[in-house]
Amino acid sequence: MKFNVNQQDLQQALSYCQGVIEKRSTLPILSNVLLDASSSKLTITATDLDLIFIHQIKNIEVVEEGKTTTTSSIMYDIVRKFSSGKKINLSLSDTSKLQLESEKSIFNLNCISHSEFPLTDENFSENEFSINSKSLLKLLNKCKFSVSNDETRHYLSGIYFHQTEVEDKNYLTSVATDSHRMSISKIRLHEKINFEPIILPKKTIFQLVSLLDNYDGDVKISNVKSKIKFELDNSILISKLIDGKFPNYIQVIPKNNQKKLEIDLKSFLGSVDRVASVSLDKKDGVKFNLTKDALNLSVNNTNSGDGNETLSVKFDHDLEISFNSRYLIDVASQLDGEKIEIYFNDTGSPALIKDPSDFDSIYVVMPMKG
Repeated sequence: MKFNVNQQDLQQALSYCQGVIEKRSTLPILSNVLLDASSSKLTITATDLDLIFIHQIKNIEVVEEGKTTTTSSIMYDIVRKFSSGKKINLSLSDTSKLQLESEKSIFNLNCISHSEFPLTDENFSENEFSINSKSLLKLLNKCKFSVSNDETRHYLSGIYFHQTEVEDKNYLTSVATDSHRMSISKIRLHEKINFEPIILPKKTIFQLVSLLDNYDGDVKISNVKSKIKFELDNSILISKLIDGKFPNYIQVIPKNNQKKLEIDLKSFLGSVDRVASVSLDKKDGVKFNLTKDALNLSVNNTNSGDGNETLSVKFDHDLEISFNSRYLIDVASQLDGEKIEIYFNDTGSPALIKDPSDFDSIYVVMPMKG
């Protein structure tokens, strides 16, 4: 095997692989990437057995075709330290050493035979549909922070994707909740699709977000029973799905929150963030003391002190309620417009948060007791 590749192209591909490969794998082969140079392209594959990532670098000079595997983290570390954009020559002299050469550097890396690399080939040709990459990225970003970290309820440790229909319009809807807060977002589909509801695991979500951040185009999605496949121009991500039933989230959305609070988004985000600085572990609630057109935010921590700020807002009632500051900051950071709208019922009921510039996304946050 012998080929040349541009340093930036290889670094980018290997950086994606870092997100897939488990740092503490018991199988040495799973710490490796599979390199396959053939017909003027390099295909790089990484897997942790639940997630498979395949990336192609096209139009490279392949002198001699071949395959091997080598340690992903070491190769990535070397490649990213080479001069940016230079040519890297790679060659497999004997079966156990891969040589990387660029400018004045030469490295020989240990290899494991490509025949040991686990590959599953599945037919994903059914249930295929395409979606714009930025639309998919929106669904992931609006929901990812609400995904649960609670291992005991595995069905909450991902984003629930399903097709919904509202007034004869079809949507792809994403929902995530950790039972203290919930995010729901949807995007319009051109037509009804053949798509069974799925729960996409957290690791896959973050891997997909990093791919989509650098990609503009369509994403082809297809799912078979327990797996889903995302195809971009040069990358493919295949993931196992979470097996479990997502709770009925519709019944959690507050129906009678009539008290509407309207605030400038930047001022709100800044105030909550500043006031919360007093709390060391962010567990102290930010207390809202609402009166007509004024919001007083305060945090009181017995060990470190207290802080408060007053904002002028649009509001017509008197209400006292407390929230986890982190939850408010997470939601507010995802809003796109200049305002944030929060709808209340009473002190003990969840608040409904809306973005006036995006009617397709809503958030529910539980108040803190006391």
